[in-house]
Amino acid sequence: QNLTSIRQLYLDGVSIKVPGHEWCSAFLLLRDLQELSMSHCNLSGPLDPSLATLKNLSVIVLDQNNLSSPVPDTFSHLKNLTILSLVYCGLHGTFPQGIFSIGSLSVIDISFNYNLQGVFPDFPRNGSLQILRVSNTSFSGAFPNSIGNMRNLFELDFSCCQFNGTLPNSLSNLTELSYLDLSFNNFTGQMPSLGRAKNLTHLDLSHNGLSGAIPSSHFEGLDNLVSIGLGYNSINGSIPSSLFTLTRLQRILLSYNQFGQLDEVTNVSSSKLNTLDLSSNRLSGSFPTFILQLEALSILQLSSNKFNGSMHLDNILVLRNLTTLDLSYNNLSVKVNVTNVSSSSFPSIINLILASCNLKTFPGFLRNQSRLATLDLSDNHIQGTVPNWIWKLQILESLNISHNLLTHFEGPFQNLSSHLLYLDLHQNKLPGPVPVFPRNMLYFDLSSNKFSSIIPRDFGNYMSFTFFLSLSNNTLSGSIPDSLCNALYLEVLDLSNNNFSGTIPSCLMTVSENLGVLNLRKNNLTGLIPDKFSASCALRTLDLHHNKLDGKIPKSLSNCTTLEVLDFGKNEIKDVFPCLLKNITTLRVLVLRQNKFYGQIGCPKTNGTWHRLQIVDLAINNFNGKLPANCFTRWEAMMSDENLAESKAHH
Repeated sequence: QNLTSIRQLYLDGVSIKVPGHEWCSAFLLLRDLQELSMSHCNLSGPLDPSLATLKNLSVIVLDQNNLSSPVPDTFSHLKNLTILSLVYCGLHGTFPQGIFSIGSLSVIDISFNYNLQGVFPDFPRNGSLQILRVSNTSFSGAFPNSIGNMRNLFELDFSCCQFNGTLPNSLSNLTELSYLDLSFNNFTGQMPSLGRAKNLTHLDLSHNGLSGAIPSSHFEGLDNLVSIGLGYNSINGSIPSSLFTLTRLQRILLSYNQFGQLDEVTNVSSSKLNTLDLSSNRLSGSFPTFILQLEALSILQLSSNKFNGSMHLDNILVLRNLTTLDLSYNNLSVKVNVTNVSSSSFPSIINLILASCNLKTFPGFLRNQSRLATLDLSDNHIQGTVPNWIWKLQILESLNISHNLLTHFEGPFQNLSSHLLYLDLHQNKLPGPVPVFPRNMLYFDLSSNKFSSIIPRDFGNYMSFTFFLSLSNNTLSGSIPDSLCNALYLEVLDLSNNNFSGTIPSCLMTVSENLGVLNLRKNNLTGLIPDKFSASCALRTLDLHHNKLDGKIPKSLSNCTTLEVLDFGKNEIKDVFPCLLKNITTLRVLVLRQNKFYGQIGCPKTNGTWHRLQIVDLAINNFNGKLPANCFTRWEAMMSDENLAESKAHH
C-alpha cells in the first residue's frame, strides 16, 4: 500500500539488469507515480506501451540505457507529461508525432538515437516547449514553419540530422531563444534574421548549404551572443561588421564559405573575441589591421584566402594571448624581423602555420617558444640548413617543412624532442643517410630528397606506432630491412623510386592486415613475389612496377579483396591472365605491361569480372587468341557516365 503512493522515483546510476517488460510492468503498481528518473541503469528494452497507463506521469528520464526499441505510440496519451528525456537509448523506428502535441511538455530530449526517424507536425500556438533536442538522430524533412508558434523555446538543437529545405522566417518569432544548433544538415537558402532573440548566446548553422549574403543588421542587438558558427556553407558577400562590435562574442567561425570582403572595423577595443576563423573564403586585400586590436584573440585562422601584400610578423606580437596563428595559402609575404624584443614579450604560440607565405628563413624567435606543438613552414623558399634547435623544442608534436630548398641538417641528432609525432620533410634537397627519430613517430615523410646509402637494419624498430612512412624518390640502396615488419600499424609504406635490391621481405605480406598501400615501384628488386598475403589482407594499392621480379602471381593475393590498384608492369613475371583475382570486385587499375604473360586474355567462365575497372594495360606480353568481347561490355566504369561529378570523384 505504501508503494502505490510513491510519486517520485529516482534511481539514476543504479544498475538494474532486467528486460523491459519486467521493469515496466513493475511500475504499474505505482498508480500515483509522477516522476521517473532512471538514467544509466543498464536497463534493457523494449519500452512497454503499458507505461502510458500511469496517467499522472509528468517526468520520464531514461537516458543512456540500451532500450533498443521504438517509442510506443501510447506515450502520446500522457497528457501531464512535462519532461521526456531518452538520450542515447538505441531507439529506432518512427517517433510518435502526437508527443509533440502534448500541451504540458516543456522538455523533449531524444538526441543520440542514431536510427530514430521522425518528422515534425505543425506545432500548436503558444506551445509550452522550452527545450527541444533531436540531434544525432535520423529526423528528416523540412523545417516546420510553425516552429514560430513555440515562443517559449530557449534551446533548439537539430544538429546532425537529415533536415532539408529553407529555414523559415518564423524563427524570428522565437524571442526567448538562447541556444540554436542546426549544424550538419542539408538546409539551403538564406539565413533568416534572429535579431529579436536578444538572449541568444550560441548560434551554429555550419555544415549546411546556406547561400546568399547576410545583412549586417541580422546581428545588431544580439549583445549576449557568445559563439557563432556558419562554416562549411556557400554564404557570400561581406562578413557582417556588426559581429565585431558585439562585446560578449568570443568565437566567430566562418570558414569554407564564399565571403569576399572584410571591411575595416573601428572601436573593437572592448571585444572579448578569442577565436576568429575566416579560412577558406575569397577574402582579398591587405591584412585587416583592426584584428591587431582584438586583445583577447587566442586563435586566428585566415588561411586559403586572397589576402595580399606584406605582413610583418612583428605586428602580431601585440596579441599577447595568441596561441594559434594560420596565415597559409594567401598571397601574403610574411616578414620576420623580430629584434630588440625579449622572449618574455612574445605571445606563447602553440600552433604556427605559415605555409606558402614566401618565407626565406626560419623565424629565429621560435627557438624560445617552449609551448610550440605544431609548426608548419611548408611550401616556402627557405634555403640552407635545418637548425638544430628545432629538434629540441620541448613539446613539438608536428613539424612540416616540406616543399622548401633545404640542403643540410645542422649538427648531429642529439637530445631530440621525444614528443615529435608528425614529421614531413619531403620535397627538399636533404642529403646523407636516413635520420632516425624517436620511437613514437606516427607520420614520417622523407620523400623527394637526396638521402642515400642504406636503411639501417633496425630502422623498423623505431616505427612501432607509425601509420605513414614514405622514403620514395631518393637514392637509397641495399635491401629492404625485415625490421619494417615490426611496424604493425603501417597503413602506407612507400619506398618507390630508389635503388633497393634483393628480394621483397615476405613478412611485409603477412602484416597486410592494416597495410593499405604498398608501393615498391622503380627499384631493382628480384626474385618471387612472396605468396604470404594474409587472409585478412587490407591492401588497396599494390605497386611493384619496374623491378626485376619473376615467377608467377601468388595465389594468396586473392585474399586482398579490397584491392583497387594492382601494378606489376615492367617485370619478368611469367604467368597466365590473373583469373585467380576474379573475386576482387573493387579493382580499378590493372597493369601487367611488359612482362611474360601468355595465353588468352580474360576469364571465359566468369561473368561480370571487375565491373569497376577503369585502366587496363596489358601491352608488351605474349597473350594470344581473341580479344574477349564479354570483358569490354562488363568493364562498366570505362563507359561514358552522365554523372560526371561522381565519375571524377572516383577516378
